[in-house]
Amino acid sequence: MLSGLTRAAELAAQTGVSFASSLSDGGEVSAGQVVASLTGTPFYIIRAEELLLGELSKASGIATGARRALDLAGGRFLVVCGAFKKMPHVIKGQVRQAVAHGGLRMRMAPHPFVYVDKNYVRILGGVTQAMEAVAPLQMPVVIQLRGEMEPIAQEALAAARMGAATLMVDTGNLDDLEAASVALRRENLREKVKLAFAGNLRLRDLPALAGLDIDAVDIGYSVVDAPCLPMRFDVIQA
Repeated sequence: MLSGLTRAAELAAQTGVSFASSLSDGGEVSAGQVVASLTGTPFYIIRAEELLLGELSKASGIATGARRALDLAGGRFLVVCGAFKKMPHVIKGQVRQAVAHGGLRMRMAPHPFVYVDKNYVRILGGVTQAMEAVAPLQMPVVIQLRGEMEPIAQEALAAARMGAATLMVDTGNLDDLEAASVALRRENLREKVKLAFAGNLRLRDLPALAGLDIDAVDIGYSVVDAPCLPMRFDVIQA
């Protein structure tokens, strides 16, 4: 998958070389395929080599990782990648674009919504207190559950009873996911919420999650840490 092509074209124009490509961001690319052709003087061609590969290779690697995650899920659950927000500010926008070019969403729910993470739960003293604090906002709530204040099943029940829209079991432990699922179904609350799973998951974990009781998975670092897509810059005499 390609990402960074638009930015590369902009940099090429600033560098003083012409840039031509029939491809686009978010499109597929095959091994050995020409991504773009540049024309310019030797000085500017060498400058372009220093700049453009960096714009394309890493971003395209992330986009490819995102698409692979999507393919491995096979449409059986939503896959999101929230780890872009942990990237350095200077590249955060590029990483976010690359994830999007690969076809992944970056949020568990469409805006507007309230995200209650583990630190809010800790600060406010528990899931119940955290849900009470955000209730006046009257927006869908996505809450991160880690079983730190109570057993994870009890946290899931508390959040569901207080109207949370999405419960994210963020421990990476399948036993915790099952405990939350069983508790919610026992109390007839499962159909009222979306159940998500996260916690240092890897791409190779996705197929095994297909038969489990989940609506969404946050794949996180496995996508943003994807290796560069191999690319090379070859000079050809006209």
